Amino acid sequence: MRTKLEFMADRIETVLALHETPARVTGGTVTPRWVRFQVLPAVGAKISKIKGLGEELAAALDVPNCRVSRRGAAVAVEIPRDDPQPVRLLPLYRQLDTIPRVTATLGLAEDGAPLLIRLPSPDVGHVLVTGDSGAGKTTLLQTMILSLAMANPVSDLNFVLVDLKGRSFRPLARLPHLARPIIEDAGEAAEAVRSLTRLMEQRNSNGHNTHATTVLVIDELSYLHPSAMSMLTCLAQRGRQTDIHIIAATQSPILASNFPVRLVGKIADASSARAATGWSGTGAERLMGRGDFLAVAEGRVIRFQVAHVSTSEIQEAVTRHSLQMPQLTVTGGAYATR
Repeated sequence: MRTKLEFMADRIETVLALHETPARVTGGTVTPRWVRFQVLPAVGAKISKIKGLGEELAAALDVPNCRVSRRGAAVAVEIPRDDPQPVRLLPLYRQLDTIPRVTATLGLAEDGAPLLIRLPSPDVGHVLVTGDSGAGKTTLLQTMILSLAMANPVSDLNFVLVDLKGRSFRPLARLPHLARPIIEDAGEAAEAVRSLTRLMEQRNSNGHNTHATTVLVIDELSYLHPSAMSMLTCLAQRGRQTDIHIIAATQSPILASNFPVRLVGKIADASSARAATGWSGTGAERLMGRGDFLAVAEGRVIRFQVAHVSTSEIQEAVTRHSLQMPQLTVTGGAYATR
């Protein structure tokens, strides 16, 4: 592979030189699904011009697409591998020594390290998962739910799962952390949001009494009844102070302002990518789909590959009840890499 990577690096430098944007490839990273080359432009070379050469670079490298983004003074040129490898949740999870309380495992970050997200962090609270059909939103939700369950005993964490598609969460139906059976009806979903709003008010009234963290997970957010959306907005604005967190998936960035963290999969075009991420130039429209995501939070954008868990693996984890893991409560930022 080394010879192939060196050949590609030479091609990148040649294309840029031909378009009067000289630069050097100074390093790179090989991940399970893509390769990133770090390109350092020469003094005076316009990064904006390099970012506009994605199609020319893809053609020169003989790949279907090429994602170009700025990384400080350097430019990242990312291409898909011709032998993509899956990222599996359970083997990845077993590599971790200790997991912070109410922390989900997302997958592998762009530097090859496991990427975790801690819901109680002041920079998190709630998470919006967005992307087009086929981006991998449902897989990401399943991964987050199961990894949270494996890291937290039932006494510390419970879920309210709203599956208005009727197919996303059924493998998790026997999860002992469920506060109620999986909800597949819009009317029942509205009642559940109303109940959680009452729970939030009750916890506010009771002060700092100890209680389990409640996580509401919704797939698909746009299917909610309009009457539930206003209550959900209230819950998103005030729920985190009472240990109620929301993880919601949607193809449209609804209520995005109330979700500090956005996990964004492949988006159709640049304008939609900007709406989904809140940033311009992230290249979300050039993601490869099937679990290729960007995590946007704390002023950072991190590319990662979602860890996949199969239906049989979910059922095995639930059946074996391997859900009691050592606990470690920590403070700090939204993301941690192990």
